[in-house]
Amino acid sequence: MTVRPHHIAVLALDHVVGLDLGTPAQVFSTARSVDGTHYYDVRVCTPGGQPVRSTAGFQVLPDHGLELLDTADTVIVPGIHDGNALTLGTVEPEVAEALRSAYERGTRIMSICSGAFVLAAAGLLDGRRATTHWAYAEQFRRLHARVDLDPDVLFIGDDRVLTSAGVAAGIDLCLHVIRLDHGTEVANRAARRCVMPPWRDGGQAQYIEQPVPKATDTSTAGAREWARQRLHEPIALRDLAEQARMSVRTFTRRFRSETGLSPAQWLLQQRTDHARLLLETTDLTVDQIAHSSGFGTTAALRQQLHQRIGVAPTTYRRTFHPRPTLIAPPLPAPPPSLPSPPRPSPPLLPRDLGDIAVS
Repeated sequence: MTVRPHHIAVLALDHVVGLDLGTPAQVFSTARSVDGTHYYDVRVCTPGGQPVRSTAGFQVLPDHGLELLDTADTVIVPGIHDGNALTLGTVEPEVAEALRSAYERGTRIMSICSGAFVLAAAGLLDGRRATTHWAYAEQFRRLHARVDLDPDVLFIGDDRVLTSAGVAAGIDLCLHVIRLDHGTEVANRAARRCVMPPWRDGGQAQYIEQPVPKATDTSTAGAREWARQRLHEPIALRDLAEQARMSVRTFTRRFRSETGLSPAQWLLQQRTDHARLLLETTDLTVDQIAHSSGFGTTAALRQQLHQRIGVAPTTYRRTFHPRPTLIAPPLPAPPPSLPSPPRPSPPLLPRDLGDIAVS
């Protein structure tokens, strides 16, 4: 059975950022089934189908005009480095109308970097949380006070309107959308083809220009990798600090500067993502997955998964499991490195940090 690919229209405006323009076609073209079937069809359009200038020293000669948005399942607006959208907060009426009409038909709308200025000028971000490149944050706030701007994240949004931070964060957003549409396994394969991590820790706060850390500070990367290998175990903040050979105070400060998250937030993210992968790729019961990912109980896993993606574990599995779900028989015994249920101690949650200030 042939499945129609998901149609993506990339709307390029004058002064389009070269990397942002090429990102959707590059990333979405790597999303394929096991037999090589492409899940997406990406095409570029401009107002009137006219050439536009890029910031990379070339012109874009499109095959389509704004009519491409009429049949698109997703519309993506790359960043721009000049024009009225950036300086005055306005776009051409036909562009605004085409974007609004697409949204009203149920089309998913996305922006990369300063492309958020275009969505905001079209009125699609009013009352919503959104992001853009951190260097444009103050300018964005001046022009669009009705948008709840969060410049600390790599991407943000619901299933209908999504925005990303600057430049490479567009890749993160595209991989996120592939994950939403087809699950973690497909997104991970796409990331490998792009030679990118499937998920970058933290937000763009870690990339904002700030004083260089003292030479005595060391990276927390080793501690993060140590934790990833032990998600099924209780992990205390002091254990992470010891792995990095730092005091708890220094480790907490350094961890946030590198990842944009507190240790507790990061660990919950890792455990939730691991649980999602197990739900998609194994026949383990939900209870077994809760223990293997460090949540301890099905109730704790259900709570965190609902907070992160808004669905229960069984619902998520039905959506993304590539084959009929089988009820796995009880495991005869957990591996030596896994604690036997019930867990002797609760999983690490933000409230377990007690006297550690990580907010």
